[in-house]
Amino acid sequence: MIPVKRLCLSAILLVAAAMPAYAHVGIGTTSSAMAGFTHPLSGLDHMTAMLAVGLWAALKGGKAIWVWPAAFVGVMLGGAALGMAHVPLPFVEPGILASVVALGLLVALAVDLPVSAGVAIIGLFALLHGHAHGTDVPENAGGLDYMAGFAVATVLLHAIGIAVGLGLGMRSRGVARVMGAACAAIGIGLAFGVV
Repeated sequence: MIPVKRLCLSAILLVAAAMPAYAHVGIGTTSSAMAGFTHPLSGLDHMTAMLAVGLWAALKGGKAIWVWPAAFVGVMLGGAALGMAHVPLPFVEPGILASVVALGLLVALAVDLPVSAGVAIIGLFALLHGHAHGTDVPENAGGLDYMAGFAVATVLLHAIGIAVGLGLGMRSRGVARVMGAACAAIGIGLAFGVV
């Protein structure tokens, strides 16, 4: 039997090696808060990763419930600023797809890490998601309204994941874990262009 850690690592590396989806750059309008709000809600990669962050925070409980989502939003906004400033980051699109798989697996396996380790993992993925959003903003636009919009949508998606995770409670942790596995499967599907 293959150890779970090896299986998780293999899945993450497989997704990271996949061709980029280019699901973000130059897509749609980026001139308003409403455009920023709807952008994350129109991308299955962003929605799935944000719900997984909320589910994982709910499974962890304690201060992770607010620290992990807050870390994601804060670092995502920093990544957006880097994208708007045209600071290049490697592997943004493959990293975003890897985030969907990895966050889904963290939920599916109910991985119990220290809050600080969760912040590091979530922060890395947030940087990539934010950078992708920031590169969408044209040079002649300020982008602050757009950034505010996608930050609000991200908070909403985190809150939904937390609410679902907490609503399921300790007796139904298995359901949350199945939802995490579904997130990982969606990520793999996105990586191979079947979703």
